[in-house]
Amino acid sequence: EGEEEEEVEEGERDGVVEKRSSGLLQRWKKKRCVLTEDGLHLLSCRGNSAGDAPCAAWSSKTKVLPFERMVTVDCVEYKRGLVYFTVVMATGKEIDFRCPQDGMPWNAEIALGLVRFKNLQAVQTDLYWNFPGRI
Repeated sequence: EGEEEEEVEEGERDGVVEKRSSGLLQRWKKKRCVLTEDGLHLLSCRGNSAGDAPCAAWSSKTKVLPFERMVTVDCVEYKRGLVYFTVVMATGKEIDFRCPQDGMPWNAEIALGLVRFKNLQAVQTDLYWNFPGRI
């Protein structure tokens, strides 16, 4: 119920992915994922949501992975009905995710969002440098 993937606003996508924790055990944790024009917003599941159990409540605290700090999205593998992919940040940090193969292709959605952002950034930079009145 609370995990339906839906169009939130024009250009925004909302759904669920799993993120590998960076701790010693490196467990997979469910995250509500909201993709906007500026980046990826991740909300943690409060309480236990082991396996396929839906998340009862999402945290109000959001972690943002801005496109301006992202370098690439690498699709690592397709295995047992899941897509494993990595978001690489400008700092070199790699963040691992997975999502169902038959659901929204989050790796492709994030990669397309990143390309759109970088293209818009390039056009704006080009317009700035080529503006006739610029001193």
